[in-house]
Order: sequence, then C-alpha cells, then structure tokens
Amino acid sequence: MSIYTSLSGLQAAQTDLAVISHNLANVATNGFKKSRSEFADVIASSVSSKPSSAIGAGVLVKGNRQIFTQGNLVQSQSSLDLAVSGDGFFAVKPQIGSASTNFTRNGSFLVDADRYVVDAQGGHLQVYPVDGSGAVVASGLGSAIDLRLPATSGTPVATAAVTLGVNLPSGAAIPTAATFDRFDPSSYNNSTQTTVYDAEGNPRTLTNYFRRETVAGGGSPTSNWTVYSYVGDQQLTAGGSAGIPVTFDATGALTSPTAPTSYDSFTPTGSPNAISFALDLGAGTTQAARPFDVAVRSQDGAAVGQLQGVTVDAKGRVQASFSNGDSQTLGQVVLATFTNPAGLRQLGNSYWSPTGLSGSPIAGAAGENGFGDLLSGTIERSNVDTTEELVALIAAQRSFQANAKALETDKQVVQTLFNIQ
Repeated sequence: MSIYTSLSGLQAAQTDLAVISHNLANVATNGFKKSRSEFADVIASSVSSKPSSAIGAGVLVKGNRQIFTQGNLVQSQSSLDLAVSGDGFFAVKPQIGSASTNFTRNGSFLVDADRYVVDAQGGHLQVYPVDGSGAVVASGLGSAIDLRLPATSGTPVATAAVTLGVNLPSGAAIPTAATFDRFDPSSYNNSTQTTVYDAEGNPRTLTNYFRRETVAGGGSPTSNWTVYSYVGDQQLTAGGSAGIPVTFDATGALTSPTAPTSYDSFTPTGSPNAISFALDLGAGTTQAARPFDVAVRSQDGAAVGQLQGVTVDAKGRVQASFSNGDSQTLGQVVLATFTNPAGLRQLGNSYWSPTGLSGSPIAGAAGENGFGDLLSGTIERSNVDTTEELVALIAAQRSFQANAKALETDKQVVQTLFNIQ
C-alpha cells in the first residue's frame, strides 16, 4: 500500500513540475495567465475506524487553477495595442460571421489586408455598432460586429467657387516683358496657388498670375492689373478672354470686378468630367504699400478622405481620421467578464472559452461597473513571476526526490520480505 502512496506523491510532484514549467515557458507570452496545481490528501476511513489511527493513502491532484491577476502593462507604439487594466476580456471571433466567440487578454491587434482589426491568429475584434453621431446602438455579444476600418470617407464635391483676397503692392512696376508668359517671371509680378477639386474629388492646382498693366498718374486715377489663371497646364478663360481685368481707384480699393467671375467650362487633363467655377476677388483684395500677401483663400470643393489613422479612447470608442479632415466613430470595443474566470477552458493562443464552471459571459464596455479601464498603445504581459516560479520549481523537485526516496525504501522493504525463507 505504501508503494502506491509514494507513487501518488511522485505523480503529484510531476504534475506540479509540468505546471510550473508551462508557466515559465510562457513568461514572455502577452496576456498569459499562470496556473497553480492544487492537491488534496487521500484518507481511507469508515464509520468504524478509529480516528487516531487513520493512515493516509497518498495525494490527489484536485486541479490546476488559473490565476487571473494583472500582468505588467508595457507601452507600445501602436494605437491598436490594447490592454485592460482590471477585469475584462476582449471578444474575438475566429472567422467572419462565426457563431463562436473566444475571449483573450492579449490585446495585440493589427489590420489585415481586408482592413479588419485582427489578432495574430486572425481572430476578429468585436465592437458594438454605433450610429452617425457615434452613440452605441446595441448591447450584448449577440449584437457585436467585426471591427473594420473604412478606406475612405465623404463624397467628392467639385469646386464651384474660389474666394481669393490678396494685396497687390502699390509700388509694383509694370513687367518688362511686353506680353504675359507664365514661364517668364519677368512677364508678371506675383502668383499664388489654390487647390481645387474635380467631380471625382481629385485635387487640381489653380495658379493665378497677377500682372500690372498701368500705374495711377498722368491724369488717370486708376491702376489696372490682369489676372491669368491656369489649372495644371490648361489656361482658363472667362467669356472667351484669357485674363480677368482688375481695377483699383486712387485709394487702392478694388473697383472691378465687383462680382465673382465665372471661368468658361473646361475639362482637366485626365478627367472625364468638365469643371466650371467662379473666382471671387472681392473679399479683401487691395492695392497697398506693402508686399504681396494672401489674406483670404477658400474654395467649396471636397475630396474623398483617405484613411490616415485610428485611435481608441479610454471608453473603447474606435475613431478613424481621414485626409479630408473627417473623423468617424467606428464602434466601441466589447469587453466580457465571468462570474468564475478560473472555470474558463484554455484553448491555447491566449484564448479562453466559457464553461458551466465559469458561467456565461457578461458583456459590457470599459469603465462600466465590473469592467476595467482600457489603455491604448499598451500591452499586458504575462503575470508569471519568474522568481516565484523558480522557488516553486525547487520545492516541486524536492517533493519529487523525497517521494522517489520513499518509493525506493518501500521497494527495499518488500524485497527483504521476499527474501525471508
């Protein structure tokens, strides 16, 4: 009987060594939670047995308990690296539309080729859907959706009006070149560029060249300029004329044009659609004794915004920003807790699934009752303490050696009994 007692001790020590070795092997695994072997003594007793003379029958492994203490939090450079400070698991689905949901503390997420936010195993991060204002419109795991980043934002709008207010130096001389040539700086005084958009939202560069034609004096109280306009290499016309006349009075105030000037319709190079817009110089255009400068510049076109970045706030709201200045709230990260996390089934890859011992998942969001805070740009490391595990490893090794010695002694006793003649 004592042989089996020692054997149970060996098996228990071996289990303890295996659990400790598994912990140490995952000391660098993000989101890993260590386990601890728990044992119980085995006593063979009956109603008629004398309590003071009961002899134990060895040890029993009651189970390997998972320890869900907080791991160390380490900052990273990715806004999609997420960590829960406190209670809560991220919910991920192995495939799009999968009926099963896994849970993890490893918040190292990235964007795949289809713009879904996934972990290293391809599990899709689950979020609550939101409306146009960013308000969450559903709750519970059943309503969660896969988080996907949009490639673009907004609707392209062709430019219809450009407003330009400039100061033209009153002391500027008439250019030496007799005629305007945009490739000859001596044929104009100043120039400025404005970005406009075609119907597809493609940016085009509008360049306006300012050429002085006359100077006030000699019986003339006015000063005249001409504005020549190009979009790319195409010269614009207004009413068939290549330039827009601009006139100032003796005080430097703009007297003409008094209304926006519409350019003739044109089709930009490489675009299937024509553009037609008006130039308004009346908003602050002056002629004064100071250098050329642009005081007002605006246009009413818009491009389609390209995705530039994504952030996650402390409440788990995922926001995308775009090149056209738009921002969108894409969803709120789903967190889940369990009545008994130690009862979760380990699946590997830092995944867990619920069991009857853990209870059903309770879904919520960061910062709510029972849920921890969400940290962006942060990773939770393993909660394994190397020093603690090494000490436990020594204790398990000694337990194994002691039981092996007891087994050897039991063997010698049995051998002696067999040798009695």
